[in-house]
This record gives sequence, C-alpha cells and structure tokens, in this order.
Amino acid sequence: MTEWDYIIVGAGSAGCVLAERLSANPANSVLLLEAGPVDKNPFIHMPRGVAKLYSDPAHVWYFQTEAHDDIPSETWLRGKMLGGSSSINGMMYFRGQPEDYDGWEALGAKGWGWDQIGAAFRAMEKHELGADGVRGDSGPLGISVERERTPLTEAFIKAGEQMGVPRVDDLNRPKQGGVGYATRTIRNGRRQSTAQTFLKSAQKRPNLTVKTGVAIDRVLFEGKRAAGVVTSPAPGRAAETIHAAGEVIISAGALMSPQILQRSGVGSAEHLAGLGIPVVVDSPGVGEHMLEHRLFGMHYGVTVPFSHNRQLRGLRVIGNALRWFLTRTGPMAVAYGTVGAFAKVLPESTTPDIEILFSPVVATPDASGQLVVDTAHSVTLFGYPLRSRSEGSIHITSADPNAPGRIRAGYLSDPYDCAVTIAMHRFIRKWMEQPAIAAMVSEEREPSRSLQTDEEIIHAYRTAGQAGYHACGTCRMGAFDDAVLDEKLRVRGVSGLRVVDGSIMPTMVSANTNGPIMASAWRAAELILEGRNR
Repeated sequence: MTEWDYIIVGAGSAGCVLAERLSANPANSVLLLEAGPVDKNPFIHMPRGVAKLYSDPAHVWYFQTEAHDDIPSETWLRGKMLGGSSSINGMMYFRGQPEDYDGWEALGAKGWGWDQIGAAFRAMEKHELGADGVRGDSGPLGISVERERTPLTEAFIKAGEQMGVPRVDDLNRPKQGGVGYATRTIRNGRRQSTAQTFLKSAQKRPNLTVKTGVAIDRVLFEGKRAAGVVTSPAPGRAAETIHAAGEVIISAGALMSPQILQRSGVGSAEHLAGLGIPVVVDSPGVGEHMLEHRLFGMHYGVTVPFSHNRQLRGLRVIGNALRWFLTRTGPMAVAYGTVGAFAKVLPESTTPDIEILFSPVVATPDASGQLVVDTAHSVTLFGYPLRSRSEGSIHITSADPNAPGRIRAGYLSDPYDCAVTIAMHRFIRKWMEQPAIAAMVSEEREPSRSLQTDEEIIHAYRTAGQAGYHACGTCRMGAFDDAVLDEKLRVRGVSGLRVVDGSIMPTMVSANTNGPIMASAWRAAELILEGRNR
C-alpha cells in the first residue's frame, strides 16, 4: 500500500504552488489530485481564447447560486483542469494592500502579515519591470504590464488624473492607489496559469505524482487523524481510498473545500446530523462567512476606433486567433482589462476602497443567454468595492458528492458595501465626463444610464450585477470563535489536515484574488515545511 507524505486535493491556483514547493525537497513524496483533465487545449493558453471553453463541462465547474430577496440565481464558473481557475480567469494580477495582510495578523493569523506575504509575492514573481525590493524577477510566475496603448486608453488615464487619481507605472506598489496599465499573468503572449508556471517543471521530479480525472468525495479519518482521502466513483472507475502517511491538504477552492470538509464530518454538527453524516468535529464556521466582489458593467459608446469589438467578431476573430498562434500578439493576447485603477471614494477611507477595470470590449447576452460582442465601438467599465463585508454561505445538501451545494451570495447586505458602491458608481460616471475623455464618449448606455438615485443604483447592482468570481473566506483562519483553521492552516479539532486556498482568508483582499491565493499557498508551504523540519 502506497502512503504519501502529502496528498494535495485540487491542482488550481493554490494546489499547483503547493505541489511545486513541497516536492522541491526530494525527501517528500507528494501526490496531487485533480478532478479535471490536463491543460492541453490550446485555447487555455491563448489569453482571450479561453472563453471558448466556458461552455465545456469537461474544463469548467458550474455552481448555481440560490435566488433570495432581490438577488437572482446565477452561475459561477471555476476551472476544472490543471491550473484550476488560473487557467480560465481574467488574468488580472494585483496583490492587494499591505494593510489587508497586517489586518489578518491582527485577527489572529500570526505569521501572515505583509512582511511575510510581501516576501512571498517577490519570491514567486518573474516581473518584466524587474526587481526593486517590492517586485520580484527570479520566480516562476511571469508578470507583464499591458502593452497596448491607444489614444483612448491614454485619455482614460488622463481623465483619472483630472479626478485626482495619479498615473502610475506599477499598480502593485504598497500604497496601491493610482491608475495605469494593468498587470497580468501573461508572458510572451501566453497565459501564465499555475499549471504552466509552477507545476510543469515540478512534474519532472520523481517524488511528485500528478493524477487527473480524480474527484474527491471525502477525507478518511482514523479517529481524529486524517489518514487519507476517498475518491468519488466515476464511469469505469470505482471509489478508491488513498492513504497519507503525513498530511492531507485540501486545495479545492472556496466553493469546494468546505463541501469536502462537510462530507468528511467537519462542519456544523446540527447540519451534518440532519444529512446522516457522522460528525468528526463540530465546526460551525465551515461554509460560512463567504465574501465576494459584486461587479456591474457600465457601457459607453465611443467615437474613436480603439475598442476591440470588431476584432472579436466574424472573420476578424478567426484572423486574430491565427495571428496569436503565429506571433503571440494581437487582441487575443490581451487580458480582460487593459487599464486598472484603485481609488478612494468615501471620505473616511484611509486607503483605496474601489477597483475599476477598463475593458475595450462590450459583450451582452442575447435572448438565449449567449454573450454577443457589440458591433459598434464601445467600452466597459467594471467597478467594485475592494474590501467587501457582505457575507454569504455554502453548504452541502446531501452526503452525495454529486449533489449541488446550497450557495447564498449575500451581496450588498452590509451598509458599508452599499455606501461604497453608490459612491463608486457616481465616481465612474464623473470620470467619463472629464475633459480628457469626454469628446471620445458618445453616450453612457443602459443598463446604467438611467440609474440616478441611491436606491436605483443598489437595486441594479443586486439584480443585474455579476460576481467577481472571487469567493473566499469559507474556511477562514484566525482567532474567531468559529474559525475553521489555526494560523498554520490546520483544521481545528483534528490532526493531519489543512486547507490551503482562497477559503482561508479572514477578510477580503483589496484586489482580484488569484495573486493573493498563489502567495498564500507559497506562504503555506513555508509553514508546512518549517513544521516538518523541526
């Protein structure tokens, strides 16, 4: 019977980083399990091309949220392949603010302050702007700055300056505030997923085994010790028990990790007993405190030919795809946002409280729900409050691993989020009225143009907004009464079991979450190896 020092469940943004870091020591035997396939489809690596996979259940997980109050049900996508969601995301690379991580430490996550997390970011980055004490340039993760400069993007940045938001060359400085060309997980025109940057080279090591097409039902316990995992049966494959001599690490993401824990008997005792699941440890915080960013697209018609709409339609999109395959350049090599901004909209805020992304594309759903790119020149501005406080939850509805969980988003239930959202919406509208860009704007379009009152704005964000795909906090660490994890990411009440992914976050970070999740996994590996080496 083979036993592994480390069994990692999930080869996504966190799991691939962990696998690379833990297997760097040849004395460690590491098994990485992924439910999806190998990331060999070429559209994964084409930055804009991955949209072709969004309707492919072989590469994407679909999670349906619950409609409640005036929040409609919506489908959340997550990556189902090596690289996980880093293989299908919008490739925005932002770190968040040092205050985010110092705040984690103040909430009981000792060793997770900016000194440690900033060092993790530097260690993993291969930034094209070079190392300077803040950035890193010798790590595995390729980072670049958007190269496309047009009169329209320059006007947008200048309009930001007229709003009091300074132009910056790097949006990942410790002070964060500013407007500039977005940093992306793209290098030489190719997506930099964790599968390509961390796992690809690590797979050559004899002490790392990667198995795809293996979904996990639950953790196997011997008493209170995690002794391995039990796989979910699949066509042609019976359930299997895989044994761990050391630790099991759940890195299945903020939506799936809490569900695996709950099926394993770690969760609210009352909830689990109602489903007939034997309780290993009563941990009522599992699946609670879910945080998410709420976006809303503001569409603007423009009078200049610098949007990408026409390049992404008809024969032109085919030509641009061929251009990418031959040269790794053109519209298909661009991330989903070309310019980013971090600004303060509430007088009491001491650090930026909103993020804005400028996209040179407008795509809206048709009658069948299929996204259709606009025929005219137009742009989309996405904005959201950075440190969302509104909480949702996710809980299993059955012991069956194939049964969908119950997801409640909880958008804009906290007064702070509402205040920031209203101020942000008016801020963006005023930005687009500045002299530097006003002559290039023909109109603000619906669905945002008619929103005038505070009530109308909040109603629109709740009913017609969209998820940022940044769910986190469902297995949070810290000194909370119902914290699921301690500061070393060990599941409280049991041994040999950790969680490492976006679910660990005690609070929302002031950024897109992919970068912080990778840095968290890098930091987690340090903590795991420190314990092993003592």
